[in-house]
Amino acid sequence: MRGGAVMDETGDDAEEDLVHIELCPSCGTWQIHEILSEKNKGGGTDYKVRCEGCSHIYLLEVRPPKEVRIKFTLSDGAHSIVEEIEIDEDETIYVNDVFDHDDKLWRVTQLHLKQEQSVQSTQPNNVVSAWAVRCDLVRIKITMTEGEESRTSIKESDPEEIFVCGSIIEFEGRKWRIRAIHTGRGRTLTGRREASQIRRIYLHPPPEPRRRFRRN
Repeated sequence: MRGGAVMDETGDDAEEDLVHIELCPSCGTWQIHEILSEKNKGGGTDYKVRCEGCSHIYLLEVRPPKEVRIKFTLSDGAHSIVEEIEIDEDETIYVNDVFDHDDKLWRVTQLHLKQEQSVQSTQPNNVVSAWAVRCDLVRIKITMTEGEESRTSIKESDPEEIFVCGSIIEFEGRKWRIRAIHTGRGRTLTGRREASQIRRIYLHPPPEPRRRFRRN
């Protein structure tokens, strides 16, 4: 069932009146409907309505859509888990849709039907498997180099956080200089990038401060 509601405000202090517009089964046109009575039933509501176009009175049943469980592979950096996500049966899923799960935001990256057919959008009942990546935080690989020694770590950042080559940042309780940034297109020693574009950041110790000598 598809319905519509148009809100009409007659003044700043006036109450907001909802105008209910439905497709009348008698005259076959979208018309304003008057709600005569309503009754909660089956998790939804039964409305007795009258079409203002043809005066036809009928029962309008509004029920919540059934939920479908889809197996999603959720990737958070190097870690992945499989979770069943509940989606309304009448909803269309699209690649790049963003949804909330376990207080985190995820972006749909792949939808597979039977025989591993990949699609850009489909109904939930058609989905055999799906993939999503966390999009409220990004995990950036970090390489820290001191002399001949190097070690790696992970930094969690907001996707829109800016990192600038040559700048000084604090990481794991120490100050470091960003020597280079690696994106999907290669390594750069200059410029700035958003965290969502970065695959790895190379850190070196910051330069020693210059000493000032006083003349006698």
